[in-house]
This record gives sequence, structure tokens and C-alpha cells, in this order.
Amino acid sequence: MSEDFAAVEPLLAERAEIEKALSEPAVHADAQLARKLGRRYAELGRVAEAYRSWRTAADDVEAVEELAAADAESAAELAGEAEELRAVEAAAHEHLRRVLVPRDPDAGRDVILQVKAGEGGEESALFAGDLLRMYLRYAERQGWSTQVLDATESDLGGYKDVSVAIKARGAPQPDGVWAHLRYEAGVHRVQRVPVTESQGRIHTSAAGVLVFPEVEDAGEVEIDPNDLRIDVFRSSGPGGQSVNTTDSAVRITHVPTGIVVSCQNEKSQLQNKEQALRILRARLLAARQEAAEAVASDLRRSQVRTVDRSERIRTYNFPENRIADHRTGYKSYNLDAVLAGDLAPVIASAIELDEAERLAAAGDRS
Repeated sequence: MSEDFAAVEPLLAERAEIEKALSEPAVHADAQLARKLGRRYAELGRVAEAYRSWRTAADDVEAVEELAAADAESAAELAGEAEELRAVEAAAHEHLRRVLVPRDPDAGRDVILQVKAGEGGEESALFAGDLLRMYLRYAERQGWSTQVLDATESDLGGYKDVSVAIKARGAPQPDGVWAHLRYEAGVHRVQRVPVTESQGRIHTSAAGVLVFPEVEDAGEVEIDPNDLRIDVFRSSGPGGQSVNTTDSAVRITHVPTGIVVSCQNEKSQLQNKEQALRILRARLLAARQEAAEAVASDLRRSQVRTVDRSERIRTYNFPENRIADHRTGYKSYNLDAVLAGDLAPVIASAIELDEAERLAAAGDRS
């Protein structure tokens, strides 16, 4: 087990240094630094706990084996106990090995999630609304806060495009919103009878989901104002009906990348500009990370093949009340419950596949 000592000891030393730093008032004067250190401390806490559990189990095995060797009369009786303890030790060792596998550095971040109607017209927009409500209800179950940043509604009450910020509450956690919702990126397909269908025929349409880790501090992604083209226009509701008589909506184009972001939810132009910049920073961060992935694709292979955002990752079949994830093989017949926010088992299947791929990659490198 010596390899675990080599891997763990520097991490325990780092945790001790962070603990010391977090006791300094000066650190907490810098909110971004304190948040970063707090999240890393929580992440290393998992390592420390796993290591303690393994060491305790290993010590228990050693103690029973020594006792059995010293007392021949009790050896047979202790053999069974030793076997049970070795099983506990093996499980603890496997858990430690999993914890030590390199994790996504953004795992603890909050996210900006965008749902866009795709092929299928009005039915696709209605499905986009269903997906938005599913995420909002799932976030509520997780104890997260949500804020709709921008939304363009359709005539029948769906969404052509909607962006929502989802944030964890409380102390930093090693597995935050991104660690769970990053797997949602991709194309979601729905099969059902649309409300606009008069013949009762089942149609297939789709909506796209984009998930971006949120930038925690504006300085993390610096934007040159000279790189921005900012246009203002009047906010509008479904069907183009004006809902604002002033030019308060804002569209920002980041010229070097061609990324375009618009916001019209707020009543003031300044507020819409700030929300648009918030989304733009998240998209620029994601673009920067994806560029790094292209250079070293084995460093972060953990969106379970969702980097290609055109991939159809999941099907929602209403007639059969069935949901199926095409990446993980997960399938269940409780679609109504999933749309009501019971998304955890679906996401858990993606996390399990991700961990298996990370373990396999770590094994290949070793």
C-alpha cells in the first residue's frame, strides 16, 4: 500500500496549509480567495477522510493477524474476523483510490444553464419549458438557488431560449452544481403528441441544453471593452409583442470569438448589460477550457462525451412514460417524476460512468 502514502502525504500537507491560511483574517478579506481555498479544503477533506478510513481498516487487519500469530488456540476463531476485516480494508482502499483520481477542477462551481428550442417549432419550445421546470425543481430539491437571467417566450408559453443561473448555498462543497449538471449538455429529444396535433400522432422534436461553469470573479476572465460590440433594442414578448417601450434590451457580441449574448429580462439597460456580461464570461471560460481540452484531451474527458453539444444524449417518451439516457444506458419508466425534479438517479448514472472512465484512464497512465 506504499503507493497510497506517496499520493496522500503531500495532499494532507496541503490541507494543513490551507487550514492555517483560512484562520487568517486577511484571507477572508478577499472573497474570491477565501471561496477558492474553502472549496479546495473541502475537496481535500474527502481525501483525508478516505485515508483515515483505510488506515484504520489496515491497522485492524494487522492487529488481528498479529493476535492470531501469537495465540495458536484462538487462531481459528480469529481467522473469520480477519477475513471480514480484510474485506473492509479492501473496500476502503478502493474508495481511497477513487478519491485520488484527478477530478474536474471546476467541480465545485456554480453554473449558467441555457435551454434552446430546436427542431420542432412550437412543440420544441414547449419541451424547452418542460426542461427548464425540471431543472428548477431539481435545483430546489438540492437546496440550490436559481435566477432566470434571460428568457424569450413562445406564443404558447414555452421558451425559444432561456438562461438560468443555478447556485449552491452555504459553505463551498467539493461537488457543486457543475459536478452534477455538466452532464446535461447536449440535445434532449422528446416523443409525444403535441398540443398542436389534431390527429393524435406522436411527433419527435428536440431542445438543446448548454451548461457553463460560472465565473466567480470578473477578473478571472478579463474582457477588453474594445472587443465588444453592444447593441440595444426593445424587449419583446411572444409573437413580437412589445413589453417594453424603451430600448432596454442589450445584445453583446464578442468580436474575437463571435459569441453573441442578449438579455432583455430586466427593466434597465444597465441591468441587462450586466446579466449579458455574466453569461458572456461563463461562455468565454467554457471556450477557453474546451480549447485546452483540444490540446490535451485526456486531462478532462469527463463530460461523458457531451463536448459535442449536437449529440442526442437523452430521449423523453411520453406515451410510455419512459426516459432513456443514450450515453449510460439508464432507462426508467417514471418520466413524470423525473420532469417533476427527480433527476438524481439519471445524473448518478452519468457520474458513475464518468468515474469508471477516469479510473480506467488513471490505470492506463500508471
